[in-house]
Amino acid sequence: MRSPDRRVVVLGATGFVGSAVLRLLAERAIRVRAVSRRPAVIPLGAVADVEVFPADLAEQGAMAEVLEGADAVIHTVAHISGSSTWRIGDDDALAERVNVGLIRDLVSAAGSRQVAEPLNVVFAGAMSQIGAHDGDVVDGSEDDCPCDEYGRQKLAAERTLLSAVTDGLLRGTSLRLPTMYGYGPASSALDKGVVSTMVRRAVAGEPLTMWHDGTVRRDLTYVEDAAAALVAAAEQVPVLSGRRFVLGTGHSVPLGSVFRTVATLVAQRTGSPPVEVVAVPPPDYAEASDFRSITIDASAFRAATGWRPMVTLDEGLRRTVDFCVAGGEAALR
Repeated sequence: MRSPDRRVVVLGATGFVGSAVLRLLAERAIRVRAVSRRPAVIPLGAVADVEVFPADLAEQGAMAEVLEGADAVIHTVAHISGSSTWRIGDDDALAERVNVGLIRDLVSAAGSRQVAEPLNVVFAGAMSQIGAHDGDVVDGSEDDCPCDEYGRQKLAAERTLLSAVTDGLLRGTSLRLPTMYGYGPASSALDKGVVSTMVRRAVAGEPLTMWHDGTVRRDLTYVEDAAAALVAAAEQVPVLSGRRFVLGTGHSVPLGSVFRTVATLVAQRTGSPPVEVVAVPPPDYAEASDFRSITIDASAFRAATGWRPMVTLDEGLRRTVDFCVAGGEAALR
C-alpha cells in the first residue's frame, strides 16, 4: 500500500474516524480517494495525491463508481441517530441501508471488477457486535449476540464481507473498534462520544453526569490510534483476510476517574473551579451495556500487524481539552 501507484479509497472520509484515517494516509506517497457526502478537506502538507470524491453512496451505482481503479478500501461509513454514536431505532430504514447495504454494494461491485488482483477491504466494525459477555475482558473469541440494532447491523455487514472472502470475491478483514475519543491540532470532524461530550460540558461550566456510581470501566482508545490500526490492517489485508479482530488498549479505567480528570484539566486551562461530577438516574433508553465494564485484549491484532496504541489516556485527554478550550469545535459544527 506504500507504492505511489496504489490507490486507497477511504469511505466516510469526513467522519470522526475516516478523517483521522485520511490524515494518516495523506502523509504517504500514495494515491488516496477521499469519499464522503460533503467534500473532504485535504490535510495540510499532504504528500499523497488526494482525490476529493463527493458521493452519496446510498445511490444506486455509486459504490461501483468510487471503487473504480481502487487497490484497497477502508470502510468507515456508519449511520447513527442524533447526538449518539451508537444508538439507532429498530425501524430506521436508512440506518440499515447504510450500515448493511453499503457492504452489500461493495461486495457486488468488487465481484464485478475485471482486474487481476482482488480488492483489499478493511471494515470498521464495532465492539457492540459482541453484545453481552462473561467477565470484563474480551478478546474476540466470544460468541456474538449483539443487544442493540447498531450492533446487529454491524455484525450483518461483517458477515457479508467475510462471506465474500470465502467466495473468493475479495480479500477483507474486520476490525471491531472500541470506545474512541479525542481531538488534536489537525482534527476536522466532530467527536460525539462520551469523553468529548464531558469536556464540552466542563468548558461550559456544567456538571458532568454519570448513570452509575462511576466504577464502570471503559477501554478508551484515542482516535488517531484507532485510525493507525485501520491503516495497519489495510497494509496487511492478504495476511488478515477472512479474520475479524477486536481493538483496544488493553487497559480500562473507571469512568468516574476519567470525568474527574476532565474536570481538573478544564479547570487548569480556564482558571475556573472544577465542575462537579455527579450521579444521576439513567434515562429510559439506557442499555445493559452502559453498566458493564470492559477491557479489550487486542493481542491477536497486535501480533498480526505490530500495531500498538501510542497515545496514553492522560495525553489524549490533555489534547482534547486543549482543543475544546481553544474553541476548536466551533469550526466543526
